[in-house]
Amino acid sequence: MALEEYKRKRDFKKTPEPEGTVAPKRAERFFCVQKHLASHLHYDFRLEHNGVLLSWAVPKGPSLDPKTKRLAMHVEDHPVAYGEFEGVIPEGYGAGIVLLWDKGTWTPEQDDVDAALKKGDLKFTVNGYKLKGSWVLVRTSGRYASSRGGDTSGRGASGSSDGRTWLLIKHRDDWSGDLDITEFAPRSVKSDGDFEDILGDDAPAVWRSNRPAKGGDAGAMLAQIIERAAKLKAGRSAAIRRTSGSSKKASKRK
Repeated sequence: MALEEYKRKRDFKKTPEPEGTVAPKRAERFFCVQKHLASHLHYDFRLEHNGVLLSWAVPKGPSLDPKTKRLAMHVEDHPVAYGEFEGVIPEGYGAGIVLLWDKGTWTPEQDDVDAALKKGDLKFTVNGYKLKGSWVLVRTSGRYASSRGGDTSGRGASGSSDGRTWLLIKHRDDWSGDLDITEFAPRSVKSDGDFEDILGDDAPAVWRSNRPAKGGDAGAMLAQIIERAAKLKAGRSAAIRRTSGSSKKASKRK
C-alpha cells in the first residue's frame, strides 16, 4: 500500500514531517531534491508519480558531469506534501536537518513510467532551479557502489543487490558540465538559508535520542552548524533587544 512504509517508520507526534496522503493526479509532475544531514549527509532525489514521491537517497548529490555515476539508493515513497518540507527532525528515523535544495517539474522520456521502473531504466527531463535537462536512473546489481562518484555511506546505502541500488546519471546536453553544483549552489531554494539558518529558526531542544551524526565528517559538520546556529540566534536576540530598547526610548520622548 502506498506510503505504508513511510508512515510505519515515523512517529508523527514527534516529527514535523507531513503525514500525507496519496495525492490526486496532476498535469505537471513535481520533483525535488532535499539536502539531509542525518547520520550522514545525503541528498534525497524525489519524483512525483501515481500520487506519491518516488525517492532515492544520493550520498554525494547529483552531478552535472555525464561521466560521473552517482549511487542512488531507492528508499520508501514519500507523500507529495513532503516536497515542500524543510526543517528539523528532532528524534527517531531520519533525525537531523532537512533543506529544500531544489524543486521544479519533471517529464518522463518514456511513455510507460511503471514499465521503465520495472525494467530499471528511467529516462526523464527535469526543470528545476539548479538541475535541468535530461537524466537517467539505472538500477544496478550494486557493483558500482565504490566506483567513481559512488559512495556506500548514507541511509540504506549498503551496496546490496536487492533492487534498491541505482545510479543517477546526467545525459550530455546544454545543462551538463563539470561544475560541482552542490558546492556552487548549496543553499535552500525555499528559504535561501543553509543548515544553520534552519536550525536557528526552528530552535528545537536539539536532538534528545538517536541524535544524528555522532562522529566522522558528518559529526564535525553538525558541531559547526550548531555553533553557527547559536551565534545566529544570539545575534537575532541582541537585535530584538536593541529594537525593543529603541522603541521604549522613543515612547518616553513622546
